[in-house]
Amino acid sequence: MELDKMDENDWKYHGEGNKSLVVSHVQVILRLLKYPAEDSENPPQTAEQAFRQIQNIVDFSSNVMSSLLGEKFIHSGEVVKLPLEFVRQLSIKVQHQRPAWRCDKVMDIYSGCALCLPNLTSPALHQPTHTPPLCIEIKPKCGFLPSSKHVSKDIKTKVCRFCMHQHYKVANGKWKRRSLYCPLDLFSGSRQRMHFAIRHLIEEPQNNFKIFKGGQCIYSSKEGSDDSLDLNSLLHHLRPYFMYGNNRINSHMMGKAPLNDFIQFLVNALLSGGGGDGGLVMDRRGEGRSFCEASPINKERIRHGSQGLPSDSVLFRILQTQMLDTLDIEGLHPLYRRVEQHLQDFPKERYRLQIDGPYNEAFLEKLQKCPTEDDGSVEYAVAKVHQYRVAMTAKDCSVMVTKERDFQDFLSSRPPAFSYSVSILDLDPKPFDSIPRQLRLDQKIVSCYLRTGGALPKGSLPALQGIFSAAEREDCTLLFHPV
Repeated sequence: MELDKMDENDWKYHGEGNKSLVVSHVQVILRLLKYPAEDSENPPQTAEQAFRQIQNIVDFSSNVMSSLLGEKFIHSGEVVKLPLEFVRQLSIKVQHQRPAWRCDKVMDIYSGCALCLPNLTSPALHQPTHTPPLCIEIKPKCGFLPSSKHVSKDIKTKVCRFCMHQHYKVANGKWKRRSLYCPLDLFSGSRQRMHFAIRHLIEEPQNNFKIFKGGQCIYSSKEGSDDSLDLNSLLHHLRPYFMYGNNRINSHMMGKAPLNDFIQFLVNALLSGGGGDGGLVMDRRGEGRSFCEASPINKERIRHGSQGLPSDSVLFRILQTQMLDTLDIEGLHPLYRRVEQHLQDFPKERYRLQIDGPYNEAFLEKLQKCPTEDDGSVEYAVAKVHQYRVAMTAKDCSVMVTKERDFQDFLSSRPPAFSYSVSILDLDPKPFDSIPRQLRLDQKIVSCYLRTGGALPKGSLPALQGIFSAAEREDCTLLFHPV
């Protein structure tokens, strides 16, 4: 990337979250900071502060999350300084492509700082004349039910946070229909339950499921929209990648077989360790806590219970990191208040306690060596807060599965061979000051669910039923074939 020759026309809008906007160019993506539109004439931080904010993201990913999730899954990137004129022209170019509901914030055009990362939707070995890489982005969300003694509402130990949050989002008009996806099914390690979970992501992707082909997003949801998704178009895109498997070449030319093979491919990728055979770890959470009562899957029809996840799989590493949240937000909040009071009395302690970083080996050691019992100290409270923040990052991360044709296979006349890779994205540190807001949101979600008794509000659309037949919904075991 030659900084002095950068042209905004070479870059395209890729997407955005709450705090950053992403543009892509062949092998590279840039993440640029955003801030409230009312601050557009008066940036809320200096260029040095912006640089430090992005460097904190890099350090947190490379020094903390990489150690917990596995280095092989992580791309931490680096901070780059861009020409200001390029950034300003880029901001103008992408503005009309941004969703209207995201435009309450503007792109940072003053610091010139950005996070540079590899573009996983367009891997380096791709040859334009051949089958482009297929990339699937999944936000798995929280995969366990809390068992903390601090949980005040029993429903939280029976219905998972994601399923309750769905009711809250539909009630507030963020989505028109509820997703039937349940993270506990995806994290179960049971192929049958995982298959159902991915089906439900396909039926109602929201912002938890996207498919990219050659760098272009070909399947996703638009927030607030009730437009139905085009399954035939998706099948058309998937056929070149799933025409040759399972000795069913004829049946692949019709029906939904490529979709079933696509789901099976994702299950395999999520259970693999990205190389090598991992040991199978039995689900230590207990049979009762591995099922969510709001999941549409009938427990009695699951043939093999909870098999657990292989210990080197991406889902196992994510789940273990999520489970650093041992107290739930209700038990964590009093400890946050303890730290907050200490910082009011001793403001200079903020740096020693690493509240805002630096995210280095010492930070990792603090959360890994946290005592099991509360000794009343601020050090214990800080360690638990750090654990919670890391767990929240793991609960909000994305998994990218990339399927691409083997480079050696391009010259072969046999059916194409494909390889795949698995990566974890969106590993920003969660701010210390966000904890009170997390508690308020938790209370709103739970009270909304209890108030409605789990029923959806009037005017919401029913869950989609058209992608899979009733027979397929009842029993998906016939969809698994020996390879």
